[in-house]
Amino acid sequence: MLTRRNTCTLWLLLFLHVSGSALKFNLLKRKAEPKEGDLRLFGSESVSEGRVEVYHDGKWGTACDDGWDMAEAQVVCRQLRFPGAKSVVVGKDYGEASGPIWLDDIDCKGTESHLFTCGFKGWGMTDCTHKEDVGIICDTESTGLALRDSRHFLDHSFSLPDDLGKMFDRESGCDFLISVNSATGKRQEDGTLETVGTRICAHKIILSRFPLFNASEDASNITVDINQSCQPYFSSFIRYIYTRKIDVTLTSVQCLHWMASRFGVKQLMDGTARLFSKVLPEDALFHTQVSIFKYAQETEDFVLQESCIQYLAWNYENLTRSPAWPELPMELLGAVLTRSDLVVPDEYFLLQTVESWITEKGNSISLESQVDLLNRIRFPMIPVEKLNLLANPRFNGQDDDYQPRLYTNDPWSTVIDSAPGQASDKSFSTPVHQSLVFKDKIIHWQASLLKHQYECSNRGLRCTSLPAAWLYPHNQYSERNILFRNQLLLVCQGKYICQVQEFKNKLAHIAENVTEGLAYPCPDDQFTYRFVVRPAFVLI
Repeated sequence: MLTRRNTCTLWLLLFLHVSGSALKFNLLKRKAEPKEGDLRLFGSESVSEGRVEVYHDGKWGTACDDGWDMAEAQVVCRQLRFPGAKSVVVGKDYGEASGPIWLDDIDCKGTESHLFTCGFKGWGMTDCTHKEDVGIICDTESTGLALRDSRHFLDHSFSLPDDLGKMFDRESGCDFLISVNSATGKRQEDGTLETVGTRICAHKIILSRFPLFNASEDASNITVDINQSCQPYFSSFIRYIYTRKIDVTLTSVQCLHWMASRFGVKQLMDGTARLFSKVLPEDALFHTQVSIFKYAQETEDFVLQESCIQYLAWNYENLTRSPAWPELPMELLGAVLTRSDLVVPDEYFLLQTVESWITEKGNSISLESQVDLLNRIRFPMIPVEKLNLLANPRFNGQDDDYQPRLYTNDPWSTVIDSAPGQASDKSFSTPVHQSLVFKDKIIHWQASLLKHQYECSNRGLRCTSLPAAWLYPHNQYSERNILFRNQLLLVCQGKYICQVQEFKNKLAHIAENVTEGLAYPCPDDQFTYRFVVRPAFVLI
């Protein structure tokens, strides 16, 4: 049982944390050190207007304006303690922004207290440039309260996580025992499985926010069975619930993700899910990627599932050559085949690999499942000379069949190596579209890797960051129904695709510290750049 003194101390700590939103009063006018997730408005003389900047991983960065409306603006202004939001500002120059673009495709309900709790792609995952940094204007008008009722903000909460962490470490007044057991895989003399365990003493009032701990008033303990390899991290996981801070390593990330999923700690679950992207490129045999996908299915983590599927789609050709290919789950292969960002030499190559996978499986998959996989092949995208090789090809009328993937075979792509001494310009030609109808209508392309500002100026371009990729058509085309959605693929050390980026106005900017914005990390930023022409037929 909690002693009266410990109870009062704990409630006082929690009271200070919650009531910190009531008053703001800074006696010494000291500027507090920024904390993870803090916001500021930058680049305007008005304190209530500016470019939205967010603090993450020790540095300030910006947010792309894609998808922003008043819901996102309300969250920003609420977090900055303004009464409300007036408007979202798009395209205004608030001065140079040198940091990374931290947030893109953000989706808020408008009721959140902090911007980073809204949905978004992932820290640093973006295809935007700083020209698309979003700004907002917050409302500064009083709500009509008399001066005697005005509010000031007093924030002492910065010390609360450390105080709660010390309380956990000392087990001060703890009243809830957690027994953590793990099977060793060995059997005792009586035939029962041998287990090893540890005990952690925690506080009901802290754990009660997460019902899956069953830390009710009547309960005093819980037993948790976990994998032995995860047991060393369980105490850190419980401490995170007190402090909201934890060190995550590549060896602990899956264990911490499982624990967060098991007990409904959503913030930690989402945060560790994003760290999996750093693990995916490390296994050239693809066993890890398939294993993580299966784990993501078990935990119903859709963010992690998407990260695995995207990596396999971008690196499909390597996947088909790996030992994991014959054992690839049908559901995973089907998910990869639905994507338009699937990177393959051409659609015929895709058909051949799916047929080989089906042949390898033999009678272990049903005829219905085989047909389902083959129906995901986009037969209209197969060149006519290769279609003639097929016996009775089946077409269906789904619109996706007429949307190209990222085809890397000649003539649809070219490669520029960024290594010293390599050419930074290449010319190549493609038909206007993959369809046989357009085979005689040719476009000549210039692909360039721009490393210096004078290279941009000589082409009449304004490069907001370097290096930048430029893909320019030398001759114009008159087909109004053809729209080009060209893509730049960043290939890490010639091994795997770590980023896919769309050209906007014929330019694709690559961030100064490109590792911050990559979907999957690349040691030493050693890239080759593949320029992919991607025409699509659109109805007007």
